[in-house]
Amino acid sequence: MIDVQNQKDEREIPLQKAGVKGLRYPIQVLDRAHKIQHTTASADLFVNLPHYFKGTHMSRFVEIFRDYAADFSMKNFLAMLEKIRENLDAERSFGRVSFPFFIEKKAPVSGQAGMMCYECAYEGCSDAQSKTFYVSVEVPVTTVCPCSKAISEYGAHNQRGIVRIRVRGTSFFWLEDIILLAEKAASSGVYSLLKRSDEKFVTESAYDNPRFVEDVVREVYAALKRFPIEPPFGSFTVEAENFESIHNHNAYACAEYNANSQKC
Repeated sequence: MIDVQNQKDEREIPLQKAGVKGLRYPIQVLDRAHKIQHTTASADLFVNLPHYFKGTHMSRFVEIFRDYAADFSMKNFLAMLEKIRENLDAERSFGRVSFPFFIEKKAPVSGQAGMMCYECAYEGCSDAQSKTFYVSVEVPVTTVCPCSKAISEYGAHNQRGIVRIRVRGTSFFWLEDIILLAEKAASSGVYSLLKRSDEKFVTESAYDNPRFVEDVVREVYAALKRFPIEPPFGSFTVEAENFESIHNHNAYACAEYNANSQKC
C-alpha cells in the first residue's frame, strides 16, 4: 500500500513537533500502599519532523504507548520516549502524560477514610545525547490568612488553594512523599470525608498555623531542598495559588530552583 507519510515534502519546512494529542488510555502506575494503581491517562506524544518528510506515522505512537501502559513507571516513561524516537526515525521525541492519582486519606479524629485525587503528570524529551524527565503534582490545601488573624478581634478568613510542584527527576521517588510535603507546608490539608469532630480539629489546627501563599512556597522549596533523594533534585518549580474567599482575585506565589540560580 502507498505510504503517503514517507513521501517527500517540497516546502522545506521542518516541524518541531508532530504526533498525537489528548490520547485517553488506561494505565497502571506505582502505588506505595497497594503496589499498583489503575488510572486513566491523557497523553501528548510527539517527534520532530524533518523538512523532507510529509508526515509522521500516528498509529505508531498509540502502539508504543499501549506496550508501556501496563507498567507506567518513571523509568519506563523515558524508555517509551526513546522507543518512539527510534521507531519513528526521529532526532527527538517528546511526551506529556497526565493522570489522576488517588490516595486513601483518613480523617484526623474519626479515622473515617475517603479517597483524595491528585493531578499528576510525567513529561520529558529524548534525543541521542540526553534525556530530560519531569514530574508534576497538584495538591489541594487550606490556608488561613496571617494578616486577617492578626488584625481581627475574632476569626480569620481562610480559603482552599492549590500547590503545584514540578521537579526534574533524577532517581526514583514516591508521588505520595511529594504530596505529603505540600500538605505539611499549608495551614492544613483537605479531606474528602470529615465528621464534625474532624471539622473542629481541621478548623482549629489551620487557625493555629496561618500561611500566606509566600509562606507555602518557601516551606515547600525548603523541603524539596532537604528531600532524601540521591542525587538531589537538579531543578524544581513551586507555585501556590489561593482561591480567595474575601477578594475577587486569587493570591499567587512562585519560586524556581536550579543548580546555579533561582528565579520565577
